[in-house]
Amino acid sequence: MLKTRIILIASAALLVLLIFSLPKVVVDNDSDGLSSTQEPAETKPPDTPLPTNTHDLELSENSQENIKILKEKLTASKNIEKSIIFADSLAKLYLSVSKYDSAAKFVEIIAQNIPNVENLQRAGDTYYEAFSFAMDAGKRAEMGKKAREYYEKVLKESPNRLDIKNNLAMTYLSTSNPMQGIMMLRDILKQDPENEKALFNMGALSMQSNQYDKAIERYSKLVELYPENTQARFFLGVSYMETGQKDKAKEQFIKVKELDDDPQVQATVDSYLEEIE
Repeated sequence: MLKTRIILIASAALLVLLIFSLPKVVVDNDSDGLSSTQEPAETKPPDTPLPTNTHDLELSENSQENIKILKEKLTASKNIEKSIIFADSLAKLYLSVSKYDSAAKFVEIIAQNIPNVENLQRAGDTYYEAFSFAMDAGKRAEMGKKAREYYEKVLKESPNRLDIKNNLAMTYLSTSNPMQGIMMLRDILKQDPENEKALFNMGALSMQSNQYDKAIERYSKLVELYPENTQARFFLGVSYMETGQKDKAKEQFIKVKELDDDPQVQATVDSYLEEIE
């Protein structure tokens, strides 16, 4: 269960609400400036030294030193297998501290050199994480575009992957054509009326457009199908509050407290219960 965050989608942009979140890092760093090729036996190192990543300065001295060494090895490497090992190690280091956009640059190197479905999805997923947590509109657009690029490649190989279509749909909501994303979500629900992620996303869209009755409809169905989905229960409670149904809202908030004992979740729910009293 994804209790570390709740994501709401705006009609034309992604609104990130870190309601159930543990401390996260906002995406806002310089490009690593890495490049790679698909030469049969070697990779071409960057023409210039790798620039200092602003995220690196936030890491421990030991992590900074490990990253510095790995980047130097990656820059000097002319062997695909070794380059992939260095890139993978760098990606994991950044992921361990939730620096998703930094990690994505290195995951991309792996996908470019070994473009199988697994690596393409990994690149798409990492860029999607960066997209989800980006607060800057420009960064969000950039990360969403990269996520789409890799998700579309995955769908060419596996066109029935509804999980990939869900994420792809969300990235379109921050473009000039958000209806494309909404139509994709509707298409997913036509194929699979009980799709947990699509129901949640459509409920979030209803909330964002102040259509709380529709949100209640989506989330009620969702918690009926997936009773342990605390995010859905939380937003169902919020939707009930917005429509003046305080008793029903209280019921959902109490259920969230029963299902999730995370201190931050408990504190968030308590703040809503205080409003009801």
